[in-house]
Amino acid sequence: MKKGWIDITMKKGQILQGIIEKVEFPNKGIVRVEGEDKPVIVKNGIAGQKVELSVNKIRKGKAEGRILNVLEPAADECESPCPHFGACGGCTYQNLPYEKQLQMKSQQVKEMMDEAVNGDYIWEGVSPSPVQSAYRNKMEFSFGDEYKDGPLSLGMHKRGSFHDIVNVSECQIVDEDYRKILTCTLNCARESGLPYYHRMRHTGFFRHLLVRKAVKTGEILVDLVTTTEYDSFDFAGWVNALLAIELDGKIAGILHTKNDSVADVVKDEGTEVLHGQSYFYEELLGLKFKITPFSFFQTNSLGAEVLYEKAREYIGDTKDKVVFDLYSGTGTIAQILAPVAEKVVGVEIVEEAVEAAKENAALNGLSNCTFWAGDVLKVIDELGEVPDLIMLDPPRDGVHPKALEKITNFGVPRMVYIACKPTSLARDLEMLQGRGYKVERIACVDLFPSTYHVECVTLLQRVK
Repeated sequence: MKKGWIDITMKKGQILQGIIEKVEFPNKGIVRVEGEDKPVIVKNGIAGQKVELSVNKIRKGKAEGRILNVLEPAADECESPCPHFGACGGCTYQNLPYEKQLQMKSQQVKEMMDEAVNGDYIWEGVSPSPVQSAYRNKMEFSFGDEYKDGPLSLGMHKRGSFHDIVNVSECQIVDEDYRKILTCTLNCARESGLPYYHRMRHTGFFRHLLVRKAVKTGEILVDLVTTTEYDSFDFAGWVNALLAIELDGKIAGILHTKNDSVADVVKDEGTEVLHGQSYFYEELLGLKFKITPFSFFQTNSLGAEVLYEKAREYIGDTKDKVVFDLYSGTGTIAQILAPVAEKVVGVEIVEEAVEAAKENAALNGLSNCTFWAGDVLKVIDELGEVPDLIMLDPPRDGVHPKALEKITNFGVPRMVYIACKPTSLARDLEMLQGRGYKVERIACVDLFPSTYHVECVTLLQRVK
């Protein structure tokens, strides 16, 4: 048993009451229960709430529970602007004022980094998103039913449920165009009488609705994802219905993607253009980017500009230098650095993203960017160049230890690590510091208001 811990007297299924003392990253509310020596960990609460909870797991000296009711609100709590909040699993903190959300994220990440970093470093806190509502430029809505054998619905997964779908016709993290497109598509789907794809039975037709919209250009891409089990849906009628909607933006393309995979993910097994084109353009920091339905692009365009400005500030002087942009996606960061660097080399495992990166570089007139498709762990040995600086922007799980070893072997004087999951960053910092790098500065950027996610940017200097 962990030092200082004692036996827990509570039992699974027991109903208890307590106060949430604090919330640890990513979404772990620590509830102090009267008469118990050990706290219970719950999700989806905020510090200061008095809650009624059910104990659902006791393991390794820890108790986990589920909030049944909020008996008393927290002092900082406010009314959520979204009528779906609480039922929908998309947002966690819409009942907390935005400045309090930032304070909470700053405290959570700093505590984690203080533990992970050796020695002193400069903590710059969390920069706010330029917009706190209607900030998303991409949404994947799912088809299903709100309850077993209920009417067809289209929206987000119900909080804590794998099956039930909440209609989110008034979702606040997207703008009105998304809401109109969602409502129109749901009406057409209901009129067809065709069923949604059942995740357990692996039968049905409607799977997902993917909507992307550029903040700067206003261009919209709409993609309906279905199985091939039925061929009676009136796609032409759906297209005409969408085109008849009065929108603030402009529809650039309407697509149909086929997906017969049993996995509950949006997978492209063939996409047909029903109207317009299969891409649209977005702008970041004066550069133009062509975006396809499934290419990676930060989901908060205005927030991404803040993030990349910070990364550019951290990487410092790139004049006459070769920069490696590892896990480069569609080459956004590479192209932001390219105008003031001798050369930027991007490496990305998703081939579609690499092709998009090459196309975007040509679109922006950048001839000093090269992009390689493949796993960083393997490709890094084939580049045939030695970088002066390295930019890391890995996926959520961080960098493979063997890849991190090869990266540090270059011995570059400065490295910038962008992390969308602070826990992965904290883990990787241990190895980076062990291999000769010191953490100089850490800043966060809130790209996901009302959720527990936050981006971190870290500057590392090689210790001579």
